[in-house]
Amino acid sequence: MLGIKDLPPAERPREKMVRFGASALSATELLAVLISSGNREDSALTLAGRVLSIESKGLQGLANLQPEELMKVKGVGPAAAGRILAAVELGRRLASAPPSGKIAVNDPKSVADMFMGDMRNLQQEKLQVLMLNTKGEFMAREDVSQGGIYSAFAGPREVFANAVRKGAYGVIIAHNHPSGDPSPSKEDLILTKQLAAAGKVLGIELLDHIIIGDGRFVSLREQGVFKNDESA
Repeated sequence: MLGIKDLPPAERPREKMVRFGASALSATELLAVLISSGNREDSALTLAGRVLSIESKGLQGLANLQPEELMKVKGVGPAAAGRILAAVELGRRLASAPPSGKIAVNDPKSVADMFMGDMRNLQQEKLQVLMLNTKGEFMAREDVSQGGIYSAFAGPREVFANAVRKGAYGVIIAHNHPSGDPSPSKEDLILTKQLAAAGKVLGIELLDHIIIGDGRFVSLREQGVFKNDESA
């Protein structure tokens, strides 16, 4: 069996990364770097391929794996499993890191990108609130609710409680659809209108409601859900 040491130096994942950068590596090669070394039977590349084949979900499947699931792969021990999960979590946090400076509320894709890395692979619904000051700058981001497979409940009290305490000017809410389809449900539309009305009473504007799917999103402001409220 061909091992990593049998490959030409320029083709070995670690050396290739040093020379060309991490973006030049395939997902299998990146995992092989994290696994670090194979065993007598299998190379790190072979083990990486097995990890990616867990539940046939490929790279996206890593997002929800537990340590014990990784360690079921023959040749992957606690240390390698820990490195893989740490890398996944770092990537998730980087993707959802709060911006520095003003948030482009009129650019729904930029806003959705802030939530996509954290939410797109979740197996149950989560609702988050992004709080902004009068300049449109990031103040805080928090989880409001996490529900079952089909729903996450949050009312005006849960959504606006900390926004009131922190003196936020406006909020953006986002939640995911575990099905991967971000099309708004009837309940999504009702909740959005309830929150927009409550925000008017509190003096905290609901700037948008973003629904996250698998690599796709829907902005309810972009869909015109807020227009009737704005003209009232």
